[in-house]
Amino acid sequence: MHKPSSGTALITLPSQSEDKSHHHHHRPGWKSRTDFLFTVLSYAVGLGNIWRFPYLAYKNGGGAFLIPFVIMLVLTGLPLVFLELSFGQMGGQGVIPIWAVCPLFQGIGVGMFFVSTFIASYYNVIVSWALYYSAQSFTANLPWMDCNNWWNSPACESSLTLVQMNCTSRDEGILVNGTCHLRNTTDASLWHVLSAQRNETSPMSPSDEFFHRRVLDMSAGLDDVGAPRWELVLSLLGCWVLVCLCLIKGVHSLGKVAYFTALFPYVVLIILLGRAVTLDGAVQGMLYYVIPDFARLAHPKVWCDAAVQVFFSLSPCWGGLITLSSYNKYRHNCLRDALFVTFADALTSILAGFVVFSIVGAMAHQLSQPVEAVARDGAGLAFVLYPELVTHLPIPPLWSVLFFVMLLTIGFGTQISTVNTLLTCLNDMLPPWRAKRICLLVAISCLCFLVGLSCTTRGGIFVLQLFDDYAATYSLLILGLAECLVLSWVYKGDRFLEHIEEMLEKRPSVVWKYLWRYITPLLLAIVLVSTWMDFQPSSYGKYVFPTWTSVVGWFMCSVSVLPIPVVFVWKLLAGREKEETLVQAMKRLLRPDGEWRKNYLRFKQNQADANELQLVDNSEEAQLEMKS
Repeated sequence: MHKPSSGTALITLPSQSEDKSHHHHHRPGWKSRTDFLFTVLSYAVGLGNIWRFPYLAYKNGGGAFLIPFVIMLVLTGLPLVFLELSFGQMGGQGVIPIWAVCPLFQGIGVGMFFVSTFIASYYNVIVSWALYYSAQSFTANLPWMDCNNWWNSPACESSLTLVQMNCTSRDEGILVNGTCHLRNTTDASLWHVLSAQRNETSPMSPSDEFFHRRVLDMSAGLDDVGAPRWELVLSLLGCWVLVCLCLIKGVHSLGKVAYFTALFPYVVLIILLGRAVTLDGAVQGMLYYVIPDFARLAHPKVWCDAAVQVFFSLSPCWGGLITLSSYNKYRHNCLRDALFVTFADALTSILAGFVVFSIVGAMAHQLSQPVEAVARDGAGLAFVLYPELVTHLPIPPLWSVLFFVMLLTIGFGTQISTVNTLLTCLNDMLPPWRAKRICLLVAISCLCFLVGLSCTTRGGIFVLQLFDDYAATYSLLILGLAECLVLSWVYKGDRFLEHIEEMLEKRPSVVWKYLWRYITPLLLAIVLVSTWMDFQPSSYGKYVFPTWTSVVGWFMCSVSVLPIPVVFVWKLLAGREKEETLVQAMKRLLRPDGEWRKNYLRFKQNQADANELQLVDNSEEAQLEMKS
């Protein structure tokens, strides 16, 4: 084994003599452009598009929120998507080995790998809930339609209105004598009195009790986690089996599955919207969603919420975009795909908003209540409010099946590509394991399944909330900031654009360089600082997590960030040659490994092979002509 000229690699690379067998080994690719396009779209469109964006829009000025959302989409989302798709297409490697582009900063790739590991471990738990609800929906009477079940408590009231249910299941409301008092509309002194008199046995809706008492069997807090619940374990296991089946043939099977996971949610959203708009009150709900309140644009929090939604909706810095594009042909038009995926993702969020608020508006009309009293976001929308909503529609099981199968496919689209990120990275780093890819896939799935078991316990919802708050929030912003700065400043934006010109066969606009070097990093830094200043300890409902969980959470966050300085120092010290100063070693190790662009090398090799074959054919034809 030799040491690469640019410095020590995180995993020792094959020697030059092994290049033909390993270094430029045949790597599978997409069967067609649409396979790649639908897979990336399925990966980018996630649960947040359905249950997060609509609530943010109505809370931050309705239609006016689209202004900061689109601006942030253009200035942060699109540049990052294009950067990662082009970067992956150049390198043709997983998220860790591709950072041979700047060996000292290979820790960015390690951080992305850890982020994807965390997300793969807990995201599939949410998908398993959707699977559980889908199975429970195939019945004449949905199990959350009334309080006549063994899991219901004396506090369950099937006649409880959606407004009252929503009031008791979130922090902003206190239910007193059938009236919901919201924090932001109640006098401070009265709120203090009501808080002191709050009844701990506030009434609960059947759907709320089904989710928290039947599905989760939720404990009082992290002090009582309990053992894994066998039903959730089986559901989670079923989800992991499906993930393995979808990836059993690598990107070839992934590309085919993506047609369903990418397109089916749109079919369901359109069906739901078509049904919802026929209900009384639906138009009022949609107007509440889109009517602009331009005064809200003066609040910095609105712009910060827009940037955060864009950043986390498109899933940059997880490593998935880099990995998926690494299977592209070298001359693939990644700019066209970046534009399509970015704006398709945004339009999906907007469409989901119309669906959600048309239904919410209809229910608010039926209950003679304001829309804001019914609107909600997050898991509460998907697993508490929506199940309650469908009980008021004709043929409740039909709408329940459609909704939860849609959630299932949306979740799978993201989950499968996230696991593929881990699998691809390890395959590229461990050449001997390429022939045992299925074993590696099963090993990754088993490890993530075991971690996810902690979220299937009675206290699992709190564990999952802790993952969600810390595993992929601050660390993603830091990774995105580092990625932009390294590729545009250290590697140089002009050189990066030259490589893109080779791939696209035309020069991209110089605007991209300025976005990557200045505007996008600046906005990411502002969002990072704003998010940090707005930090709140983790909570779920009215339960505030104990102090020690913040320590665990920040440790989880640091696992994805610390590899950047740690790998930097390690490679600098380990890669320093004799009689070389640290400054000289640093300058050398900041230069790219000459063979980091694996897709380019394969492209050139294929061209050379084709030319050689053409020469052989021409020679044979000439010999035949001479004989004749």
